[in-house]
Amino acid sequence: MARVEMVMPKMGESIMEGTVLKWLKQVGDAIEQDESVLEVATDKVDTEVPAIHAGILQEILVQEGEVVAVGAPIAIVETDASAATSPPAAQAAAPEAVSTAASDNGEDISVDIPHLPEPAQSSANQNSAQPQPGRFYSPLVLSIARQEGISMADLEYLPGTGKENRVTKKDILDYVEGGKKSLSQAASAAAPTPQNAPQPMSAPAAQPLQAQPTAQPQAAPAEATTKPATAPASKPVPSVSGNQELIEMDRMRKMIAQRMVDSKRIAPHVTSFVEADVTELVNWRNKHKDAYKKREGENLTFTPILIQAIARAIQDFPNINVSVDGDYIIKKRDINIGLAVALPSGNLIVPVIHNADQLNLNGLSKKVNDLANRARINKLTPGDLEGGTYTVSNVGSFGNVMGTPIIMQPQVAIMALGAIKKKPAVIETPQGDLIGIRHFMFLSHSYDHRVVDGSLGGMFVRKVADYLEQFDSNTVI
Repeated sequence: MARVEMVMPKMGESIMEGTVLKWLKQVGDAIEQDESVLEVATDKVDTEVPAIHAGILQEILVQEGEVVAVGAPIAIVETDASAATSPPAAQAAAPEAVSTAASDNGEDISVDIPHLPEPAQSSANQNSAQPQPGRFYSPLVLSIARQEGISMADLEYLPGTGKENRVTKKDILDYVEGGKKSLSQAASAAAPTPQNAPQPMSAPAAQPLQAQPTAQPQAAPAEATTKPATAPASKPVPSVSGNQELIEMDRMRKMIAQRMVDSKRIAPHVTSFVEADVTELVNWRNKHKDAYKKREGENLTFTPILIQAIARAIQDFPNINVSVDGDYIIKKRDINIGLAVALPSGNLIVPVIHNADQLNLNGLSKKVNDLANRARINKLTPGDLEGGTYTVSNVGSFGNVMGTPIIMQPQVAIMALGAIKKKPAVIETPQGDLIGIRHFMFLSHSYDHRVVDGSLGGMFVRKVADYLEQFDSNTVI
């Protein structure tokens, strides 16, 4: 009989933690190797986590909604199938056997916050009427506490229904909905300190949680401690009239909003525009799209042709394929092009075509279609979203002729591809200039002016346009 810890797996090179969205299995359920056990959300993608061992799910260590560091234990699996019929007493001892490991791993993701002096305990057993200083709080619980202005003193008195009396997301939200009555003051009123007992240093009950320790204010006069504590106002909810609808951002939209704000704050954006004559490209695609659809069972779009041109231009101007780390520029050897995809929900996600310069046009077409299709049905993996070195946004698919895209950090450039439009143009011929109908599109290139100057940013987008205008009409796909 063996007990195995199931840990939060690493789901990408830059992903350090994940949020448990939903447990697909419950305690006592049998699980097969590679069977999905829970759903986890990272800052890049939602995914299911499979079991690496078959057995019985004996204990769940992390509640839904909690944030867990990569490598931290999230469940205990009994690999001996006979454990399913073991006596209840044997299974009841399981939490004690793993409590130390769970607590040690929990310290890696806890936030350093000041604690009040530990009051004297009349009994080793704690209950909801007694404070629990030093108790572990997940980052999610601490974040809610900060937003709602809940003091550390009240948080320590808050009864927890999680493992080892930990406060879960539901516990703190129920407390908020109940009016956030001061638990610490209620406990003090119920059990006043004896006159001959040493007086603990008073702490401001209304002090909101901070990510870093702050200096404690001087103790207030004795009579001040009897006044009701005033908690900071919670985040205001916008007021709306009868003709308006209030919609809270979903988790993905909140992440997008934060990343866009961060990118504009970090990188001074400059955008250059070039108009490209893509008539030969359009004619070639119109000639081959039906045969390609019949042969491959999927559409031949302009996107892989445009990505191929960008990959070639990056080879000509490798200093556009970089990132910034402090005072250092990191030049990337791999050309991994991200492709912004609009989801049915209205949100955006950016899967990555790795080593795009090593794929031919048919390979790029299949990769683009595969990533776009899986993105729309939420089947992307973390590996599909990591490692991007340059990003493309096809605003032309919405009928837009140009745009000023925001850079995906830590990259330094992004290109928006406008809609292809017919226009009258001057055509130079050996017999003289003529007026004809041509197909044009705008390329919008936004770049980080910290490391990409106008000359590099402008020459790069011009080179992409050159490759599109010089497209070989004899190309085979």
